[in-house]
Amino acid sequence: MTNNQESSLSNAACRGCGCLLLIAGIGLMNGIALPFYLNNTNRSKQSEAKQYVSSMNKAQQADFAEKSVFSRSVNALGLGIKTETTNYKYSVRVTKQTAFNYGVSKQPQLKSYVGGVFLVPVKEVEPNAAKDGITTISIFCQADSPGTIKPAEPTYEKGKIDCGQGTRQVTK
Repeated sequence: MTNNQESSLSNAACRGCGCLLLIAGIGLMNGIALPFYLNNTNRSKQSEAKQYVSSMNKAQQADFAEKSVFSRSVNALGLGIKTETTNYKYSVRVTKQTAFNYGVSKQPQLKSYVGGVFLVPVKEVEPNAAKDGITTISIFCQADSPGTIKPAEPTYEKGKIDCGQGTRQVTK
């Protein structure tokens, strides 16, 4: 084999190595950068639901303070929130003692949210309160896993509020 043939084979082998290194580098980038990008995209989409459900909780508390009743629909809250967006469906469920506010994901890769506003005796929140009365306390919960299922409702028992099973409390 001549020196030119050896040099050509050597250059071809190096180009092949370069291609392999490039392919390996792209694979590594996809393994690191792509999940990071997708995670940030999901967080951005989830921030809508966090904002909406948090606002719904606050509006329920304000409505009760003003009217002594909870609002029975998203529209009645007067926030201008759509009941459905590209990524979430928003709804309200009211009982005599509680208002539950939902942001349920329409996309399997996004987490859902639920807020609860509970009527409680003032003495449970402020032991030194001058008189007996009723006030509200709230909690804001996020599903532990992504999915399109309505999350479990928070609970209030013996003076304590907790997120439902499969959810955890978050701060906005």
